[in-house]
Amino acid sequence: MKAIQILTTIVVLTLTSPKMSKSQPTQKTETRESSSATHNRKIEVLGQNIFYREAGHENAPTILLLHGYPTSSHMFRNLIPILSANYHVIAPDLPGFGYSDAPDRNKFAYTFDNLGKIMQGFIDVLALKRFAIYVFDYGAPTGYRLALANPEKITGIISQNGNAYLEGLSSGWNPIKKYWANDTKENRDAMRSSFVSFEATKFQYYEGVSDPSLISPETYTLDQFFLDRPDSKEKQLDLLQDYQTNVALYPKFQEYFRTYKPKILAVWGNKDPFFLPAGAEAYKRDIPEANIKFYNTGHFALETHLLEIANDILIFLKTLPK
Repeated sequence: MKAIQILTTIVVLTLTSPKMSKSQPTQKTETRESSSATHNRKIEVLGQNIFYREAGHENAPTILLLHGYPTSSHMFRNLIPILSANYHVIAPDLPGFGYSDAPDRNKFAYTFDNLGKIMQGFIDVLALKRFAIYVFDYGAPTGYRLALANPEKITGIISQNGNAYLEGLSSGWNPIKKYWANDTKENRDAMRSSFVSFEATKFQYYEGVSDPSLISPETYTLDQFFLDRPDSKEKQLDLLQDYQTNVALYPKFQEYFRTYKPKILAVWGNKDPFFLPAGAEAYKRDIPEANIKFYNTGHFALETHLLEIANDILIFLKTLPK
């Protein structure tokens, strides 16, 4: 325990050191030593066992971390100890991902509305009254559904390649749009070979990364382990087919941004093959004060730019209401 506390303190001090890159903010953040390690827990939500990671002081401001495809809360494994020095951090696995239940397709419809309902039940069971959200990839439409339903709970938004604008969708979505238009066996089989394969999983981690040695092999290996479970790929293809409902909700998400003007920090890998930098810049259209940060990397920006992103997040979090 003492070793973990010392490590957390060292990492946070590193973030606020004046030796940071010239491209990063020089403002320092206030920190305190974390009182706990990361706890791995499960709770029942609407009949499903939801796994989540929790760290930090319960009376500190809360941050809800929502992962994307094809990963899980494992993607936050290095960020959680840094944030939990000053904040109460909660990172669940969505249903069908990671260590949460992956119910049978005949008993649970794999739609983003249902992911949103489970996460609504999750925050209700944990009695979360006020929290910031960190949204990434699939976590964005899930988290923005929570924001629409609970605007009074959201203290701020960190979007890491979490898209809410049409201009953020790259040409990489064109084959997927074909699948949306016609859910035929041929189109579904094409997505099975190109979207849920081991090669596709590795591609998401490596594309746009200038130094491949920064990618830990356990990331895509663990993701693919879960994808390769019986019927898991079919569940993911169901979700991919339903992703079009998120695009249809973009105007609602944007209306929420205009109406409530939440403070937002967009931290974006500028070489993401799926979500373009234009998707980050578009937040300024509805929230002119949005803080947009780009990093020279791909989709999984935390894997290559953890310290820079964490530093920007810590500075941003200090500006949020309690």
